[in-house]
Amino acid sequence: MMRVGIKQKTKKKKKGTATPEPVIQYISSPPKDTTRHDSNSPAIHTYSIHPAHRNKQTGCCSYIHINTYSPSSPPMTSLAARVVSRAAIPRRRLSALATQLSSSSSSPISHIPTVRLRHTQQTATMSSATTNAFLDLVKARRTNYALSKDLPVSKERIQEIVNHAVLHVPSSFNSQPVRVAVLFGAEHDKFWGLVEETLKAIVPADAWSATETRLNGFKAGAGSVLFFEDQTVVKDFQSKFAIYADYFPGWTTQADAMVQYTLWLAFEAEGLGANLQHYNPIVDDKVAATWGIPATWKLNAQLVFGKKAGQPGEKTFQPIEERVKVFGA
Repeated sequence: MMRVGIKQKTKKKKKGTATPEPVIQYISSPPKDTTRHDSNSPAIHTYSIHPAHRNKQTGCCSYIHINTYSPSSPPMTSLAARVVSRAAIPRRRLSALATQLSSSSSSPISHIPTVRLRHTQQTATMSSATTNAFLDLVKARRTNYALSKDLPVSKERIQEIVNHAVLHVPSSFNSQPVRVAVLFGAEHDKFWGLVEETLKAIVPADAWSATETRLNGFKAGAGSVLFFEDQTVVKDFQSKFAIYADYFPGWTTQADAMVQYTLWLAFEAEGLGANLQHYNPIVDDKVAATWGIPATWKLNAQLVFGKKAGQPGEKTFQPIEERVKVFGA
């Protein structure tokens, strides 16, 4: 169990001085004082760390120190929580941590200001590790055509990922034009049945076998994410910012592409395989009629996903020197 050490001390605030902002500081070694004073005493409260809580690789522990002033309690309160790994802590977790710590204090803090990270060598190392992990994910993401209907994660998790991407991926002028429909199981099969029905009417008979094989591969997956661009949003922003009217269709597609790529990376991180298709606009009307999609939603792409059932093909690269130019470095 993680234990919390709390230290309180009084510090007079000079007249006219601003309230300091809280700082998160990482410390690579545990405190020397391992004595615990009476809980009713305003003195120092510290706890020793059980050896099992030490990082087995580094042999040390990390700490977070949160310093803040409370409007209702003038004395400065110093709160410390032990973190037994060097893993980076998401910012969204810091406020919750501070709230948890303040509830353990004999003088609870009534206000927890926004926390900022102090950049140290250790945090820089953790940031580099996080960046490298992300770049490894970018490299690992491949087009997987061999898929099965078995899902290594729950449908609820997939919906959570989709919602997060649609909410947080940026768009020009914060226009938020991207729309999606997630199809699982029988609904996924129904979509690819519509594609098959549509293509069979236009593909020459001598070429149908290859087309059918390809479509059966998509249908073998567990689900599909359909990506749309809301033309109502596009036209609205074209009228609001007439000087950029010609650019909004392209900017909308860029936003759509970022959502597609974000989902693809997230699916890879969850152990899912995926491939991106573009069977539009030939099925747009049937999709709208089948699932009640608004007429203003323009279908742009389909991300097929499922459990990986085979290896992706070999990937070749053009020389990076021909694709990237750097100036001023």
